[in-house]
Amino acid sequence: MSHLLYFLVMAAAMLGLSRVMPGFQLNGWIPAIFAAVVLAVVNTLVKPILFILTLPLTIVTLGLFLLVLNAVMLWLTALLVPGFHIRGMGTTLVAALVLAAVSVVWKAATTEP
Repeated sequence: MSHLLYFLVMAAAMLGLSRVMPGFQLNGWIPAIFAAVVLAVVNTLVKPILFILTLPLTIVTLGLFLLVLNAVMLWLTALLVPGFHIRGMGTTLVAALVLAAVSVVWKAATTEP
């Protein structure tokens, strides 16, 4: 049940971003939920591989390259989900940062001490 709520929270965050951020477009709840699920799948399957490949760059940038990696995962999600479009790398970076913050807050709020 908590996974379903997580996807709904992420979908709501994506819809909120589409309302306030130019260049970030979602066409309703169905694409938003689908994008949240696809983003989770992409983060589970593709991100670890890219993390290993870019580890030296991540170390040199003291972990800041992980923001770029998150943006790439979001961009890949936008390519795979119909009704979800992102224009520009700056928009993608800011959106990835906001979604990562939402995810951290959600996980901190739902973990038991």
